[in-house]
Amino acid sequence: MSDVLKAEKITFTEGVAMIIGTNIGAGILSVSYAARKAGYLPLLFWLVVVGVITTITMLYVAEATLRTRQHEQLSGLAKRYVGKWGSWLMFASVTVNALGALVAYMGGSGRLMNSLFGIDKGLGSILFFIPAALVLGLGLKALGRSEKVITALMVAMLLVLVGATLLFPQTNFEHLLDGSWAYMVPVFNLVVFIYCAQYIVPEMARGLAHKPEQLPKAIITGMTCTFVLIALVPLSVISLNGLDNITEVATIAWGQALGSWAFFTANGFALFAMLTSYWGIGGSFLTNIADRFSLPVDDNKKARFLAVAIVSLPPFVLAYSGMVGFVDALYFAGVFSGVVLSIVPFLIIKGARANGEIQPQWRCPDWMLSPLVYCLIFLLYSASAVYAVAAKLNMLPAGW
Repeated sequence: MSDVLKAEKITFTEGVAMIIGTNIGAGILSVSYAARKAGYLPLLFWLVVVGVITTITMLYVAEATLRTRQHEQLSGLAKRYVGKWGSWLMFASVTVNALGALVAYMGGSGRLMNSLFGIDKGLGSILFFIPAALVLGLGLKALGRSEKVITALMVAMLLVLVGATLLFPQTNFEHLLDGSWAYMVPVFNLVVFIYCAQYIVPEMARGLAHKPEQLPKAIITGMTCTFVLIALVPLSVISLNGLDNITEVATIAWGQALGSWAFFTANGFALFAMLTSYWGIGGSFLTNIADRFSLPVDDNKKARFLAVAIVSLPPFVLAYSGMVGFVDALYFAGVFSGVVLSIVPFLIIKGARANGEIQPQWRCPDWMLSPLVYCLIFLLYSASAVYAVAAKLNMLPAGW
């Protein structure tokens, strides 16, 4: 069986940027609002806990890729080491999560363009769609470089906003101690959905095939940087406004307190965040399609064009079709695909250790595969799924 996906060199920095760019979607701007009852400390607690367990599942996949000669995506690794049922389960998980996220980015980009420039929402989404789909069409190397450039711009914008906030006379760090741990469960669920870069580990492995020992380092570095950035935004917003005055989107709070420059900077950041997350999730979806159906996207331009169309057109149509029922269905399916993502990587690494083709340059420490760690991961993701369904069906306490 020939390799459908070819190695395309990316640098260590580009690999790190892929993780940061994929994780830092527009959701980073709504974290503060989600923590308005719990407060900053419960949010920080969950950012650490979920960040660690997500990194562990990513390192499971990393070791499996290092034990495999071919450049396979999650569905391909699942087929090889778990079986056909695992492959289809993983492919369904990738598909549903990608569709849900890409629909959100298509609709969100239109609304943001409208608020920034006053243009029609549909036209705004088309303007977003062009660079988003173009980079997917150009391949992994272009994706890595684009992620590096835009992520660097995002980090710079965020640091300017955070710096201005911390120096602002009305900023009060005592607000960080406010809140109640009784409301920590809803915060946990949001954080689970923020860390979403698991899918791009095989893409990073493909890009770093020339220096495989850098893969786990890039994952840990990228996730650490993600944690710092996600923690800084609510720290700034809560310090600036207090828990009682947090707006649903942080851009409004920043704009009201710091001035119109902050509003435009923060909204520009949000637009870039959607773009980098679109590239990460869309690129992973594209290569999973190629891997699962043996499409030679790296050798055949027609196959590449077809795969890009499959990835990019349905989310655009769904975002403006008014098919609310279908979008709700994506939500529920996405919840359960999160549970799949907590189960299958563990089975993949177990299978890879038993039947892998090559000795890896790196392997997960044994404690990561202990039953205690795995049970914790499974229980947390399962609890997240139960909470998400209960929330959608209005079965939770009113205070949540």
